[in-house]
Amino acid sequence: MIIFPAIDVVDGKAVRLLKGDYNKMTVYSENPVAVALDFKKAGATSIHLVDLEGAKSGDTPNLETIVAIKKESGLFCEVGGGIRSVETVKTYLDAGLDRVILGTAAVEDEAFLKQSVELYGEKIAVGVDIKDGYVAIKGWTENSALGAFDFCEKMQAIGVKTLICTDISKDGAMQGTNLALYRELSHRFSVNITASGGVSTIGDVENLRKMDLYGAIIGKAYYTGAIDLAQAIEVAK
Repeated sequence: MIIFPAIDVVDGKAVRLLKGDYNKMTVYSENPVAVALDFKKAGATSIHLVDLEGAKSGDTPNLETIVAIKKESGLFCEVGGGIRSVETVKTYLDAGLDRVILGTAAVEDEAFLKQSVELYGEKIAVGVDIKDGYVAIKGWTENSALGAFDFCEKMQAIGVKTLICTDISKDGAMQGTNLALYRELSHRFSVNITASGGVSTIGDVENLRKMDLYGAIIGKAYYTGAIDLAQAIEVAK
């Protein structure tokens, strides 16, 4: 299982939100590139990046910071946050990012999703943000009418190879991850599943690895020191 330590970017800084609430934001570093280099020192091979301002606006306000993280670290970098056009997908991939994550747009614009998968194949992932069993959109501020499992099934049928599934109720809350959800996802679907939200102990990492998941994202637990990244990477192997 691959560990993806996360950097959420606002205004060029590394931050974390609590349960996706922009009013509950903590700035952890003024220098996200330095954070990425710390990940690398701990043995990370991959980074999960989110432009939180982009998630709201649909632009790429932190493109420069995100590209700098990729260039300076040399690690595999996936990026999400407000990617709503093929032009934006192309901008990120041309700049050297390895994988682009579609969220709201995958729900609301099927033609765009299909076109992206056709053009870029495995370089397209879809973020499935789950709130009360439904897929949440627009930076988690709204619920769609789509059930999470139905949506995953549809993504698999379209040819999406990687789904990043977040239980919003667990995100940043440091109360453990939703193991039952990931167990069910891994049984039902044959795509790469990355667990996100609430991975807050080495025990969580161990339990997810036993499910043979593709990946797990570690966010707040790294920044607060609750998880030692080097240890998590070892356990995930």
